[in-house]
Amino acid sequence: MAINTYLSIITLNVNGLKAPNKRHRLADWIKKQTPSMCCLQETHHRAKDTYRLKVRRWEKIFHAKGQDRKAGVAILISDKIDFKTKAINKNKEGHYLMVKGSIQEEHITIANIYAPNRGAPRYLQQIRTDIKGEIDGNTIIVGDFNTPLTSTERSST
Repeated sequence: MAINTYLSIITLNVNGLKAPNKRHRLADWIKKQTPSMCCLQETHHRAKDTYRLKVRRWEKIFHAKGQDRKAGVAILISDKIDFKTKAINKNKEGHYLMVKGSIQEEHITIANIYAPNRGAPRYLQQIRTDIKGEIDGNTIIVGDFNTPLTSTERSST
């Protein structure tokens, strides 16, 4: 018998985390919100900078890095939930990260996407095609899709 677990996820475009003050404010904010998972876009980190994403009581950190400190997405998972990692899929540009695992023996997949500013609809269509066979009813897709919701948001002004 599966145990129902309340799962809260926050997602945030951080627009870079190079400044220590900004990282500390983010860590404090995450602790105050107490989510189960935190998904970040535009981390602007390199692989060796993953330690900069550490938050106390958040040991599971997954990161897809961009080139030259551009893009980058991360998924942080709280130690309060019993998440067991099964697979990680990411692209080399740092725009996409998918983590498959389980919580209390229930399969879950979380995908964090940061669509490029230019060509976002085409990029999202390609991602959808690429992951079509990997998603199911227990898949959560979050991110910054850089897609206008209305025609007035499409204007350059």
